This record gives sequence, C-alpha cells and structure tokens, in this order.
Amino acid sequence: MMSIQTRNRWQTSRRDFLKGSTALLIGGVLAQEGEEKRALRFGLVTDFHYADCEKRGTRHYRESLGKMKECVSLMNEKKVAFLAELGDLKDQADQPKEKETLAFLKTIEAEFAEFKGPRYHVIGNHDIDSISKEQFLANVENTGIAKDKSYYSFDSKWVHFVVLDANYLADGSDCAPGNCEWTDTHVPKKELEWLRRDLEATKLPVVVLAHQRLDGRGSHFTKNSDEVRKLLEKSGRVLVVFQGHDHRGGHSLIGGIHYYTLKAAVEGSGEENNSYGIVEVRRNGDIVVEGFRKAVDLAMPRNS
Repeated sequence: MMSIQTRNRWQTSRRDFLKGSTALLIGGVLAQEGEEKRALRFGLVTDFHYADCEKRGTRHYRESLGKMKECVSLMNEKKVAFLAELGDLKDQADQPKEKETLAFLKTIEAEFAEFKGPRYHVIGNHDIDSISKEQFLANVENTGIAKDKSYYSFDSKWVHFVVLDANYLADGSDCAPGNCEWTDTHVPKKELEWLRRDLEATKLPVVVLAHQRLDGRGSHFTKNSDEVRKLLEKSGRVLVVFQGHDHRGGHSLIGGIHYYTLKAAVEGSGEENNSYGIVEVRRNGDIVVEGFRKAVDLAMPRNS
C-alpha cells in the first residue's frame, strides 16, 4: 500500500529536525519504533466535493468516491486513532435539488464510514450550499458528539482536539442556502467565547481542525481569523491548525503555531491526484505529516 505515496515536501524552520524526519519518512516510515509507540497518529482528508455529476474545470466530482475508498482502506490498514475530514465532503449539481444533494452526502458519508474507528467532520461551505447545517449534521457521524454540534472538542489519548465552524455571517447567524458567500465567513462571538473556555479548561496540548484558513487574509480565509489566532496563541497550548478550503495547500508559522493546509482530493483525475495524510503528534510537541499522493510531507517542530 505504501507504493501509492508520492514525495512532496515543504521547508520548515529547523533544518536538523527536517533532515532527521525526512530520513524517517523515506519508504513510508513515520518514526522510530520507540517514538511511534509514544506518538498519536490520526488520518486527515479534505475537500472531496463528491457529487454524481460531470467534472467542472479541474474538479472531478464522481472520482471522489474512489479516492475516499482508497484513503479509508489505507487508514484502516495503518490503524490510525481516528479519521477526520476538513470540510466540503460533498458538492451539488448544476441545478441543485435538496433530495439529490442529500443523496450525494449520504453516498460519500457511507464510504467514509467504512473507516473502522472514530471519525469526525468539519463543516465546509459546500457542505451547506443547498442543504442546511442541521441536515448536514443529521446525516453524518461525529463519534461521541451530539448531533446538533457544528463546533466541538474531543480528546484522543493525550491530545485535545478542537473543531471549528466558520460558516456564519458577520451578524452571527448561520450561513444557509442562498444566504452566504464563500468569501465572507466568520467565527461568531458565541463560538469565540466557547473556544476561549474550552482552551482554558484543558491541560493537554491542542490541535485545531478547521475548513476555512485562519493564517491570513483573502478569499480563502475566515474574515476574523486574527481574533481566532489571538485566542489560540494566548492559550499557549496549540501546536498546529489543520485546514482545507484552499485546494492548493500550504503552510505557515504564526505566533509559534503551525498552519498546515491540506491539498484537495477533488482536484485532478486519476488516483494519482488523490490527497490525504497521516499526522503524528509526538510527546515533545513535534508534528510530522506523512502525505499520500499529492499531499505534502512536513515536519513541524514545536516552538519553531
């Protein structure tokens, strides 16, 4: 199964760490045996945009089903602790119909559910393009999380995970079909207050999962991302933010926190254009991403 992996890397700021981690990554080995036993490993995917419709531009919607199948198969083989998807799990037809859109969601969710372990979703803008948040949440499973929660947190081993929802308007109301622009999304005050309390309550290192990017300004970024970053930095516990939405992927380091944007699975035809990764969180706070297909390998040392 490891033969499917491609070797893509970004630079990091600590050269000796990257050199050592790269050596471990060659051949698909994430870490030495002793470190692997201590580390938490989980799977990460994003932007499948599944729909049973013809491709538009570079997005091959139907192929996302097979790409998900490949991803889940490998994650089961590697026995990762859980599998999370960072949003835009499904898409819609040119002439969207609610019933048809729900069918797309149920089809790709059924493939995602083949993962033999806990699984989690981040809501993306396309997840609610022609259905409501309530409909989306009713048709997916976030293991151990109440059905009405679009943002939430959970612990896995010795790491605390925070899942954010930026699909709100500036006034704090929910984005809804016909009432939201993908370039104008916000984390509302009520969620910011929840985030503050949640971060204060944990004693564990923190990993954040989001759809829209939080590490800058522009069309792919949450409008009030600076407010979110202030809370993350103030906590002193956040190691990394994993995000999707920007199909090109990317990496940045702001205020001692890494921001890794995973490349989209929907872009490009053929299995070679799939994208998913295994994340390893080490006890010392270092993070290593092993990317498969287009996804990028990256070693992210703590306190770079």
